[in-house]
Amino acid sequence: MDRMTAMETFVSVMEAGSFSAAARRLKLGQPAVSKTIAQLEARLGTPLLMRSTRGLTPTDAGQRFYEHARRAIEAADDAEQAARTSAAGLSGVLRVSAATTFARLHILPALKGFMDRYPELEVDVTLDDRVIDLLGEGVDVALRMGALDDSTMTARRLAQCRRRVIGTPAYFASAGIPRTPEDLARHQVIVYSQRGGGEVWPFSQQNREVAVSVSGRLRISAAEGLRTAVLNDIGLAVASHWMFAPELASGAVHTVLDDWLLPTVDLWAVFPAGRRVTSRTRAFVEFVEQTLAAQAGTFQPA
Repeated sequence: MDRMTAMETFVSVMEAGSFSAAARRLKLGQPAVSKTIAQLEARLGTPLLMRSTRGLTPTDAGQRFYEHARRAIEAADDAEQAARTSAAGLSGVLRVSAATTFARLHILPALKGFMDRYPELEVDVTLDDRVIDLLGEGVDVALRMGALDDSTMTARRLAQCRRRVIGTPAYFASAGIPRTPEDLARHQVIVYSQRGGGEVWPFSQQNREVAVSVSGRLRISAAEGLRTAVLNDIGLAVASHWMFAPELASGAVHTVLDDWLLPTVDLWAVFPAGRRVTSRTRAFVEFVEQTLAAQAGTFQPA
């Protein structure tokens, strides 16, 4: 049994929460993961995990072994990285999580330049609008928008983006143009039901603030669906500028109520709690910052 492989397997089981999840993360069969853990426990002469119908719980020895094993793996990664002589010194696998539409519009089109710069680096991108468990999924960094619910997470704010009231010229020609936030009550508003959306919006103008409740016949839980509905003239939306940046530039959609401000949305790089930030991750975060800085009409520095 290879000692480092056994430690990596045990750490994956601890962080993923089950043998099956660890097997998917390691791209192994579940029997192979179970066998490795059993061999590790036999080698150490003590149980590391308590198994029950409710899941896995580390023993005291298992918790201590996990903490030391994780540090050992990180130290080994550092040693390998220091010894590499690739073009720019980065290799291995970088695992990234990002919202589908945001990544499609603003990150993936620029990703080739990042990968060309680090030809020995593999990038595994998970596109999902949900807030996923970074440790459980083995993610190195997640790109998230809006307020962060968990104050214990390690995060770095990368940029800000304005929210706008957005619709197509055809919709406004049919339904009229709202002149005040209160006018939105007479419009079909496509409600975005994910984080950063909702039905109550605080508008501000100089010293005046107005909280407006919007409503419509259509609610959508994914940004791609919201875009499609707006672009097909179903209604208007209160949405982040980034979500419609190409269409705002081309004139396919227009903004209204621009003399009113809505709360900005923050973009964050979020890292798994307790996990060391690798040089691969730092390089990617810097790439994202530079990519967004080049889109000054859409994003502003944090």
